[in-house]
Parts: sequence; structure tokens; C-alpha cells
Amino acid sequence: MRKSPLVLLLATVLAGCQMSPAEKPIASKRTNAKASVQEIANALQNANRVAVEEEEAPVFDDVWERIRYQLTIPVPQNRPVVTERNYYQSHQAYLDRISKRAEPYLHFIVEEVEKRQIPIEIALLPIVESAFDPFGFSHASASGIWQFMPQTGERFNLKQNWWFDGRRDIVQSTTAALDYLTYLHEILEGDWLNAIAAYNSGEGRLLNAIRKNRKKHLPTDFWSLDLPKETTAYVPKLLALSDLLKRQDEFNVAWQPIINAQVVETVDVGSQIDLALAADMAEMTLTELYRLNPGFNRWATDPEGPHVLLLPTDKVELFQEKLAKTELKDRLQWQYYQVARGDSLSVIADKFATTPSAIRKLNNLDSQIIRIGQQLLVPLSDGALQSEHLPEAVRVAANKVTREKITHMVKNGDTLWDISREYDVNIKDLAKWNKLSDSTVLRLDQKLIVYKDNKPTAQTAGLKSVNRTITYKVRRGDSLARIASKFNLTVDEIVKLNNLDTEKYLQPGQKLKLKVDVKRT
Repeated sequence: MRKSPLVLLLATVLAGCQMSPAEKPIASKRTNAKASVQEIANALQNANRVAVEEEEAPVFDDVWERIRYQLTIPVPQNRPVVTERNYYQSHQAYLDRISKRAEPYLHFIVEEVEKRQIPIEIALLPIVESAFDPFGFSHASASGIWQFMPQTGERFNLKQNWWFDGRRDIVQSTTAALDYLTYLHEILEGDWLNAIAAYNSGEGRLLNAIRKNRKKHLPTDFWSLDLPKETTAYVPKLLALSDLLKRQDEFNVAWQPIINAQVVETVDVGSQIDLALAADMAEMTLTELYRLNPGFNRWATDPEGPHVLLLPTDKVELFQEKLAKTELKDRLQWQYYQVARGDSLSVIADKFATTPSAIRKLNNLDSQIIRIGQQLLVPLSDGALQSEHLPEAVRVAANKVTREKITHMVKNGDTLWDISREYDVNIKDLAKWNKLSDSTVLRLDQKLIVYKDNKPTAQTAGLKSVNRTITYKVRRGDSLARIASKFNLTVDEIVKLNNLDTEKYLQPGQKLKLKVDVKRT
């Protein structure tokens, strides 16, 4: 019968302890006793390590089970944790939505967490951050499943430009998030709860809180620190989710199974490619492609890269075969444009929802100078314009905008303000069209002219933008114009959504609802 490593090591140690005095080095009885105890402790530790290494890792069909098996962070049963756990426990439909959203990404994230040998609980963090919404967007402009702020994204090399936002890219943002958490763990003296808290509020805030507690000779663990309200709830949310996953039967919740297998794979295309064409090559819908590649803002990859696509594993071979048969010049869709009076590269780029640099690169232009009558190739993707994930501005750009003249008959109680909101036009434009002042009192049955742009909308085209409704708390010094500029909205959009009286000033602390197109912001 084969003896276990533990038995063998203990036998060796005990045999050594039973050697005769002549066989042992001369030492005091106390030293021998201490050595014997230490030898046994070391033997137990080494035996346990060997046994773990020899033990075969269990095989799981479900990623949630794989995570559950590795949960190690202790979960205190205190009020903050219990409060958050009760919330999640009573919202089974929410947990179901999380599983559905996480399905394409979770296996990849778990693999990356395991490679770094950091707590598996980190794989649950996107639930707290964004509920695994790749287009998640916060009032503070954090974006993606890991909710990177623009500045933090830049710090961890996440490219953010007109074409691409690495904060939303699943692969790049996951790498950056784990880099950031590992760094936080190191500077916060190996305390994972403090590292996770710092991920939410920044390392500066955590270090200051720790410094203050040390001055007062107080503990510096997460539960003892004076932190913002959002952060004090942030860590308990993660621990509550961990507890619910670990004791799902006890709390009568279900985590919808996610197959424990690689379901997506990265493919480096090597050049700029039309995403509609890429979807066609992979026999996917464009919406499916954008769901796996939410970092792309436009109808094609960035001319300067990255050109990496995340594709379903079972589509990769087919995609690569078709890609190999497609010449570089055929990877994008173009149209000829003849330069007219008043045109510049910027003007033309705006017309076709592209950039001046993309037009320059395509036409091998050495400068911004163009001449009337010159023929230019302009990138354009009719297929991509059908994506429900592209901003409306991109879809509209390829369509001619026409203006419709409308006659409005003034009704009882009508004001210029009411009419401007009804037709979604600027009140100053409305007054100008009718040669009125802003304060003009309208007459019953008076006829007013309204010019309305007929643009294809999400409804008329059967499409929808990537919109997220957020709550914004007004800060001191804020104005409607400033808030609108920050989130790429119009003042009218904010006023209309919040039913505001423009005669009144915004107040600090006042809450506004904003409907933000993630890819325009």
C-alpha cells in the first residue's frame, strides 16, 4: 500500500527526533525540543503542499462552480455585508441578467485571474462595477465592464479616441484592471480588501485614510477606515456576492450555468477592417460582433490599430479562411467624392462620419491641402450603418438631411418655449424664423413657421443607439451648458428630460437624469 507524503515525512522527522544522544549534535534540551517542534511544523506544511500539488484539480462544467471552489476571502457576517446580500438574494432576475451578460466573458476573466494567482473573488468585481454591461457608463464618465475613468484608462495604456475606447474592450480592460488591482495590493501592504476599496476610490484616498488611523493608533483594515459612503458599500457588495455564490443553496438563489470552456478567441486582422465585412466573414450579425468587441466606436477598426477582434471560438477558422482570401484593399468599403468649393478634409470627414487622418491615409496625402474637383476616396460602410450599437450620428452621416417646413397654429396657452419643446428645436431659432423676440406674447390662431430636420432616427430606421440613463448630481459652478458639453448632449435634451424651468438656476446637489450615448461621450 502506497503511503501518503504526509505519513512519509512525519516518519522521517520522528525518526530523527528519536536518535540517540551520540548520534545528535551537542545542544541543550530546550534547543532540541524547539527544533523538534519546528521540524514537525515544517513537515506538516511541506506535506500539505505536496498533497495539494499531487491532488488532481476537480473538473467543472460550470464557471460559477469553478469560482465557488476557489473562494478564499473570509466574509464577515456584519450589517453592511448582510444588507447587500439581502438585496441580491431578493433580486433573482437581476442575477439571471448578470449570468446572461457575463456568458461570453466570464471564462476568459477567470482564466486571467487564475494566471496571476490572485483571489478568484476579483472575477466577480464586474458585477459590482457594471453588472457585466460592456456599455456601462457612470455619471463620472467611467466606462466598460471594469468602469475605468478616462485618466485611469490612460494610465494603464487603454487607448481612447474617435475610433476606439479600450476601456470598453473586454481583453484590454481586463488586463488593465488586473494590473491595477495587483499594483494596489502591493502598495497597500498585501491587504486585498483595501486594494479592492482603492480600485473604487483611488489609492490616494486609501493611503490618506490609513495614515490618519495610524496617527491615532487605530487599526488600518478596511472595516476600520473612514472612507466615502460609496466605497464603504462597494467592498460589502463583492463579499455579499461571494457569500451568495458559496452558499447558494442555503440562501435559495440560483446562478444560471455558464459553460466552463473557452468560447471566445482573439484574432489579429493585421489592418483596418470594415466591421460589417468582418461580421459577414464570421457569419455573425453586426450586433453580435459589437457585443464581443464593444470597444469600437465606429464602423471599422482604428486605422492605427488595434485590429484585434474577439470572435466565438467556433467561428475563428471560418473567419481566417475568408480573411486570407480578401485583399487588403477590399477590407473596407469606399466611395468616391469630388471636392467642392468650401470643402476641407474636416468638412468631408464630418459628412461621412470619419476622420481627416483616415482620408489622408487612404489617399496618401502629404498635407491637409485639397483642391476643387479633386477625386478622393472616402471610407463608408453601408452595412455598419445598420448596427444598433453605432451612435445615431454615424448612421445619419451617410444619409442626406432634409429640412421640412411646418406651420404651427398657436393654441390657447402656447408659448415659444412650449412650441420649441414640442418640435425639439431651439427657442432662439424659433423666434428668429418668425421675427419675434423671446418674450413675445403669442396670439390665439397665430401661424408660426417651424423648420424641422428630417433625419433618420433610431425609430424610423428600426435601430437604437447605445444609450444609458444616468443620474448626475449638480456641482457648484455647474450650468446646463457645461453639463451638456461634458456628456455631449444639448441643453434642450437635458431640459426636456428633466422638465426644467430655464428661468431658475441649478442648485448644487440637485439630481438630473441624463440619457447618454456611450459611444459619443
